[in-house]
Amino acid sequence: MKFISTRNSGNIVSFEKAVLNCIPEDGGLYVPEDFEDKRRWILYTDENTTFSSIAGALTSAFLKDEFSPIICETMATKAFSFEPKFKKLGERFFSLELFNTPTGSHKDFGIFFLVNCLETILTLKNQTAVFLDATIGELGASLARAIRGKKRLKGVLLYPKGMVRGLSETDYVWNGGNILPIEVDGTEKDCHNIVRKIFSSKSLVEDFRLTVANTANIGRLIPQSFFYPFAFSRLKKQTSGDIFYALAPGNYSNLVAGLYSWKVYLPLSGFIIPVTDEIKLDFHGNCQIMDSIVSLTEREKVDPASPSNLERLEDIFRTDSLMLKNFVFPSDVSESSAVSACQELFSKYGVYADKNTSAAYAALREKKELIDEDEASVVLVMRDHPALSHDFIKHCLGESPDVPDFVSSAMKPVELGKKFVTSADEVVSLMKGLSV
Repeated sequence: MKFISTRNSGNIVSFEKAVLNCIPEDGGLYVPEDFEDKRRWILYTDENTTFSSIAGALTSAFLKDEFSPIICETMATKAFSFEPKFKKLGERFFSLELFNTPTGSHKDFGIFFLVNCLETILTLKNQTAVFLDATIGELGASLARAIRGKKRLKGVLLYPKGMVRGLSETDYVWNGGNILPIEVDGTEKDCHNIVRKIFSSKSLVEDFRLTVANTANIGRLIPQSFFYPFAFSRLKKQTSGDIFYALAPGNYSNLVAGLYSWKVYLPLSGFIIPVTDEIKLDFHGNCQIMDSIVSLTEREKVDPASPSNLERLEDIFRTDSLMLKNFVFPSDVSESSAVSACQELFSKYGVYADKNTSAAYAALREKKELIDEDEASVVLVMRDHPALSHDFIKHCLGESPDVPDFVSSAMKPVELGKKFVTSADEVVSLMKGLSV
């Protein structure tokens, strides 16, 4: 599989280049150039097929032109000592939990996969690389766990002051670890601005061999497409009708990954999401992407610090605008309807749902007629552990779930005892001390 930029179809690169030099110079995002049909393959999966097996098989199918099947399967299977949980909640209603991970966040799937791919590539090339990301906790905790013990990767993480979480003493580079945490005397926005400024310098990117662990990197997004065949392998014997996935769009990475799944191997009828600022309903009640009104040539470059995958979503539908109306079904969801949805999930199914999951369920309720029309089955995608949404659930239910140790550890505040920085120059100065 080759990859092209959303803003220049002539910019064709390998997977290796797409993950190492993750931001195209034209300011777009890398996307798959084409998709090989693997629908026959999915027929051989069932409820006994592990997530790591699915990941290994699909990685080999995607990257067979660059790496041997053994290397591909090793990259994938080593990444996943954990897997999603698929549950039946009611008649034709299921959940896919993505939070049974080292930190309780769905981000672990993408980050652990990306780290293992990069470590393998860098070992083959005898090179090193550095992640540079801004975070308020979840990404940093996940990256720290993923690169522990890796020889060729370091992570530079920028936090707003007082927001360092989920790290241990052994993670720090000054103690022999792989993480250089830096507190910025400012807000999350200030951290993002520093990352943008550093990435705007081609020489700095090349000198430090910088990449990102967020979904601007296609290597972070690709493994999210493995969620859906895993769910289908559990679902296919339980339904013969249409299949919809209800999810909160976030930065649209799971939605894009789900559509990639459909293109390659997955039978599905569509995605139900809450309306967002960028994805709305038109006058006819159909899905409309607001950014599409603005030409790609008139847009700012993709943000390496806080990316949106909306441009990747547009790319999928660019050749067939009618497809957008038939695969993405937005619903208006108010704050009160999200609260009501949280209460209903708990009272009917015993499910603690965070705000995002509650909003997805509220959107699903608005599409009841669509679901009932063909007796369709629905999978509710639950991204993060409900304990991470303690205040919202407490507000809705008057109680909240217990916080498991792995979530508590990932969110535990940390004091670095280091000087705060205020500029990109100070960050670069600290990065020069990295042994990469």
